[in-house]
Amino acid sequence: MCGIVGIFGDSNLSEIEVYISNMTNALKHRGPDSKGIWLDEKRNLALGHRRLSIIDLSDTGHQPMVSNCGRFVLSFNGEIYNHLELRKKFENLSKEKNDKELIWKGTSDTETILEGFSLIGIEQTLKKSVGMFAMAIWDLEEEKLHLTRDRMGEKPLYYGWSNKNFIFASELKAFKEYKLFNNEIDRDSINIYMRHNYIPTPRSIYKNIFKLIPGTLISLGLDDTKNNVAKLETLVWWSLKEVTSEGKRNLILDDRQNLKQLEESLIDSIKLQSVADVPLGAFLSGGVDSSLIVSLMQSNSKTKINTFSIGFKEGDYNEAEYAKKVASHLKTNHTEYYLSYQDALDLVPRLPQLYDEPFADSSQIPTHLVSLIARKHVTVVLSGDAGDELFGGYVRHLQAPKVWKIISLIPKKLRPVLSYLLLLISADLLNKIGNLFPKKFRVNFLGDKLHRFADRLSRLKDEDDLYYSLVSEWEDPSKVVLNSKEPENFIKMKSNWPQGLSYEERMMYLDMSTYLPDDILVKVDRASMATSLETRVPFLDHRIVELSQRIPLNQKISGGEGKKILRKILYKYVPRELIERPKQGFGIPLGEWLRGPLKDWAEELLSEERLKEEGFFDVNLVQSRWKEHLSKKRNWEHSLWSVLMFQAWLDSN
Repeated sequence: MCGIVGIFGDSNLSEIEVYISNMTNALKHRGPDSKGIWLDEKRNLALGHRRLSIIDLSDTGHQPMVSNCGRFVLSFNGEIYNHLELRKKFENLSKEKNDKELIWKGTSDTETILEGFSLIGIEQTLKKSVGMFAMAIWDLEEEKLHLTRDRMGEKPLYYGWSNKNFIFASELKAFKEYKLFNNEIDRDSINIYMRHNYIPTPRSIYKNIFKLIPGTLISLGLDDTKNNVAKLETLVWWSLKEVTSEGKRNLILDDRQNLKQLEESLIDSIKLQSVADVPLGAFLSGGVDSSLIVSLMQSNSKTKINTFSIGFKEGDYNEAEYAKKVASHLKTNHTEYYLSYQDALDLVPRLPQLYDEPFADSSQIPTHLVSLIARKHVTVVLSGDAGDELFGGYVRHLQAPKVWKIISLIPKKLRPVLSYLLLLISADLLNKIGNLFPKKFRVNFLGDKLHRFADRLSRLKDEDDLYYSLVSEWEDPSKVVLNSKEPENFIKMKSNWPQGLSYEERMMYLDMSTYLPDDILVKVDRASMATSLETRVPFLDHRIVELSQRIPLNQKISGGEGKKILRKILYKYVPRELIERPKQGFGIPLGEWLRGPLKDWAEELLSEERLKEEGFFDVNLVQSRWKEHLSKKRNWEHSLWSVLMFQAWLDSN
């Protein structure tokens, strides 16, 4: 895993070497093992690279790397898992085309794909690659810069214009080391951030700076750097929409065939992703997804694999005990760590440095802390991320259709009345009532969920509105973010949706397109890379993604249970009773902390005087939620966290 940066300028960059060096240094945490710079001063082009050595630890893996033919220069962040297979193919092709044998300098995947560019072109090489990546490719022959990103958005890449120059980097913090960077904060991006707790692709927190859309390749020459608008040559070389549509047309209806094919594909993906020249392990929460990945890893390993989990002493948030039981059954080399309040609280001031732009998924805290624990033992970990999105694992996938059936039976005129009555009962009291239910039927945080439902009940027009509401934190962010308008949202643009999907399938598709790359994968990438730990996601091998779209819905969700097909595979390795329990997620007692040990920190960031002076938020709305939260009238932990994370980010920038 690595970090990449670059400058491509129309203006005279007399200090380009200094700029690129400083930008590269800003990403040292992503690649502590070595630093590389490549310059083409005639064309005002500079590429930078920070390396975390995983494959080929020698200097022959050093980047930026020039192809053997001398045409291409590559700065590459990621892993190409099938690069050894590709090497053989390229060797044979070279003999056929050029009648000569390829001479390899080392064993890195970087060298492999560079030769692919020379032999079959950039697009075809990308299509044949199995992996996660962000790349900057300089073509000396055509004098063009190409940027690309993997199919599902595992690895980040920001790009845009600042002071008449084109810049790009793995993380925004590199731009701050570019001395000419002066881009303004984009209030419309704050607006959509307040809805989702993250800033969706292609936007960033800054004007004229963008996130590259997964599965695309953008290209520009020197003349194109003059434009301060996103009018670039763009190639979509892989499309989730097309994959989903194609899968729907070619469903595999045989249950046993699906089960066999998925298990074999997962084993293959895990084997490929377990190749490393450094110590390797896996995150283990004790849930379906991580337990399945660990089960398949351990069953195909001759030695005990390293597994890691993290827990809280608070019972409602602790899953470490379940992870321990699974690890014991599978006989892994398990490490667990129980966090104190102080461990987590000490991290909070550092979050803006980790995430570069406002990001308010509070599970960012335990994710970083478990990465810290893992990094003491290994350099690479596999995770169970993406199982929920691909196979229907979120509560909304199961409950939203049922909820909408109930809502649709309530006359529209009565919905505000029901909403009013629900809000009369305090969330705290409803939470206590929910905890009285038998464990099998218990609903954690019942009051908070009912109040959230009541807030939005009267505005829902159809089932898609319900989904949009479920993935929205601030229902009307234009009211809370001053002088802003809500930008176009991928979720609301039905032209983005494949045709013929059921409600559950639409939710899963939208989660794969938005929540997965912009929340889950961002969270994991920044949390782990801050510790110089590489994470790999076996579920996101694109062949598994494509297979998942051919599996009928009833093999994913049925009988009020999600991820049915994953459970069937898992229960070959782990007893059902170790897994079956209500889904908790990777949460923290955030609401309690904001009323307790984090209260002073929050009070300062949310002070009336400060909010007025900065001028980003409606003071009355924010203050009202803060007071209601402190009094326990309502639990506003997540909507307040979005404000707090912006304020903390603003403090550090």
